Amino acid sequence: MHQKKSEVQIGTESSGVSSDFNPATAHDAVSLTSTAPYKRPSLTQPHPLSKSPTLHNFPIQPKPRHVTVPATASASAAAWLFSLRRGLRHRLRHRLRLLLLLLLSLPFFYFLVSHPADSFLLDFLSAFSFSTALFFSLNLALPRIPSLRILLSPKARPGLKLPVFWARHNPPARPVGFPFCVVPYSNGDVYEGELKGSKCCGSGVYYYSMSGRYEGDWVDGKYDGFGVETWARGSRYRGQYRQGLRHGFGVYRFYTGDVYAGEWASGQSHGCGVHTCDDGSRYVGEFKWGVKHGLGHYHFRNGDTYAGEYFADKMHGFGVYTFANGHCYEGSWHEGKRQGLGMYTFRNGETQSGHWHNGVIDIPSTQNATYPVSPVGVNHSRVLNAVQEARRAAEKAYDVAKVDERVNRAVAAANRAANAARVAAVKAVQNQMHHNVNSRSISIPIM
Repeated sequence: MHQKKSEVQIGTESSGVSSDFNPATAHDAVSLTSTAPYKRPSLTQPHPLSKSPTLHNFPIQPKPRHVTVPATASASAAAWLFSLRRGLRHRLRHRLRLLLLLLLSLPFFYFLVSHPADSFLLDFLSAFSFSTALFFSLNLALPRIPSLRILLSPKARPGLKLPVFWARHNPPARPVGFPFCVVPYSNGDVYEGELKGSKCCGSGVYYYSMSGRYEGDWVDGKYDGFGVETWARGSRYRGQYRQGLRHGFGVYRFYTGDVYAGEWASGQSHGCGVHTCDDGSRYVGEFKWGVKHGLGHYHFRNGDTYAGEYFADKMHGFGVYTFANGHCYEGSWHEGKRQGLGMYTFRNGETQSGHWHNGVIDIPSTQNATYPVSPVGVNHSRVLNAVQEARRAAEKAYDVAKVDERVNRAVAAANRAANAARVAAVKAVQNQMHHNVNSRSISIPIM
C-alpha cells in the first residue's frame, strides 16, 4: 500500500571544458552606413575576387531600401544603373518646379492683361490672395509629391550627402548551435556534446563512471528541457527537467519493476500521476513531494479497492473501501485504519454503524439492532452524514485529472532530445579525433 522510494540520487554533475578547445570564429557580413559624399568607383582596374572581396557602393534614397546586387554583376552595369536613376530624379524635379512656377504665375498674368477700372490696390490684393490659396492647396492636394519647401530651398535638399551601403560578395554563414567537444573529468565522468565556455549547454551525453548516463538537453551545466536518464541498476526516467531536477511530466521505471507516470516537481512526484507496483497494485491520484496525498483510488493486489482521501501516504479522511468478498466500509479513516463515524455493510445486506476506533466498532449507533442501545450511543443520522461524505470523496477520487496524454507527449519529446544528444556526442568524438590527428597527439586534458 505504500509507495516504494526511488533510486538514490546521482551525484552532483560537474562541468568542464578541454583546454585545447578553440571555438570557431565567424565573420558576419559588413553593413556600413556612411554620410561621406558619393565618389564614383574606379572602373579601370577592378579587384579580382580571388584576392579580396569586391566592394560596390551605391547611393540610397533618404528612406533607403536594401538593394541586393548579384555577385556576378559588373561594376560598369552598377554605375550605369546609378547614373540612370540620378538622371530621372533630376528631370522629375525640374518638371515639378516648372509646373509650380506656371501655376503661381497665372493670377499675375491675369492681373497684367486685365484693365482695372475701380482700384489698382483691390485687384492686386485679390490676385495675391488667390496665389497664396493656390500655394497651400498644392501642399494639401499632392501629399505624395516631395514638399515644395524642399524643392524651393537648395539648402534643405539632401542631394549632396547620400548614405552608402557597402555589400561584400559571398558572406560567410553564421555558426549554428555550440561547438562539439569531449570533456573527461578527474572522477571518471565523461561528457560528449555541445559546450558553451566551460559548461554543458545544448545537446549532449554525460557518462557517470559508476552510476549511469544522461542523454538530452543542457542549460548552463544542468539538465534542463527533455532527456533520458539511466542508472546502472536498471532504473530509467524519461521526461522533463528543470535546473538539474525532474520537473514537469515524465515516466520513472524503477529497477524493482514499479512505474510512476505523472507530474514531477523538484525531483519528486508531485501533482497527479499513476503508480503501478510490481505486485499488481495500482494507485491513481494526487501526490505531494513523493507520497500519496489528496484524492485518489488504490487497487490492491488481492482485489480490494479504496477511493477517497489520502494524507502522508495513508488513507486518512473520508473514503470507501470495497473488499474482494463483497463487504464494504464507508466512513472516516485515520492513518490507514477505520476510525470515526462509519458504516460497515456485509454482502448479505447487514450493517454495522457507529463510532470506530483502530478498525473496530466501539460505540454503535442508536438505531442498530445488532448491539443493545447504549446511553452513550451515536445518533444514526450523524453516521449517515459521514457515509455521504465518504461517497462524495470516492466520486472525486475517480474524477482526478488524467495526465496520460501529457505524459506521452513528454516521453516522445524526451526520446527526440536523447537522439539529438547521441548525434551531438558522435560529432564531438569525431571532432576530437580530427583534432588529435592534426596535433599528432592522443592525450586529452582532464578537467
